[in-house]
Amino acid sequence: MPFGFGPLPVRPLFQASFALLALVVFAGQTPPYGPQGAEGTPNRMQQWLVPTPAADRGAHALLFRPAGDGPFRLAVIAHATTQNALRRAQMPQPDYRALAAFLVAHGFAVLVPERSGHGATGGAYLEEQGGCDEADYARSGRATAAQIRLALDYLRRLPFVRPDGVVIVGHSAGGWGALALAGQARELISAIIVFAPGRGGHADDVPGQLCAADRLREAARAFGRSAHVPVTWLVAANDSYFPPALSQQLAEAFVSAGGRASFDVLPPSGDEGHWLIEHDAGVALASDALARALAGPSARRSVRRASPN
Repeated sequence: MPFGFGPLPVRPLFQASFALLALVVFAGQTPPYGPQGAEGTPNRMQQWLVPTPAADRGAHALLFRPAGDGPFRLAVIAHATTQNALRRAQMPQPDYRALAAFLVAHGFAVLVPERSGHGATGGAYLEEQGGCDEADYARSGRATAAQIRLALDYLRRLPFVRPDGVVIVGHSAGGWGALALAGQARELISAIIVFAPGRGGHADDVPGQLCAADRLREAARAFGRSAHVPVTWLVAANDSYFPPALSQQLAEAFVSAGGRASFDVLPPSGDEGHWLIEHDAGVALASDALARALAGPSARRSVRRASPN
């Protein structure tokens, strides 16, 4: 009686019960971290899952590698974000292919992890900075840093990755989180490279308008007080999110509290320099500064005056 309300047959009842039990048991299990498919092009590009702060959710990531078995030094690229929840949910998976190609050519395995609350990774957004009047930029930066560190620690345990000499490259809010990692031991992270790091830019979607600039400068000082890792701080001359003059103030605040940083203004890039590092032409503009940061034993404790162009 297919449409009746009589008792279910024993076998379907058992199967339904088992399926429900499986959902309950496996829903809270750790996802299968690691590669999620075959390597492809360019640079052995491969989809991975890496840990997030939520034990039952993995972060989507791209891994790029040189030829061979390694072990390779690791570079982790931390992406930008937005305060707009819809834009975060619709965010394509970041790949930074031109930057990754540059780093692979310098012998690095490169991981680009997508953080919680973004794109296909989904889950809770952990980097909320709060409203303009009460913006907590130090807290949001440390929340970003914690996720970068989770991905870093997972990759460092793998046989093709060297456990030392890690380089963190951060863009915008990802760069802000990278600055919060400057207090890590030099034995773990050897260099941090940031492109226009900050939070609160384009307040109310207005170019050049920043939310709570004083709070941002104070957070930069807080990161500088505990900093051990040298930082290379770069911004395009036509960045309207964190323009050179403002970026220089943030770098000066970081250095004045004890951080080690070199600050440079790169030439203009396209219509909006904030996205310089996402494109081939922008990576070419930054290539000399990148090469120096990767090769140098430490950054200079210097903040150069911003270029007028």
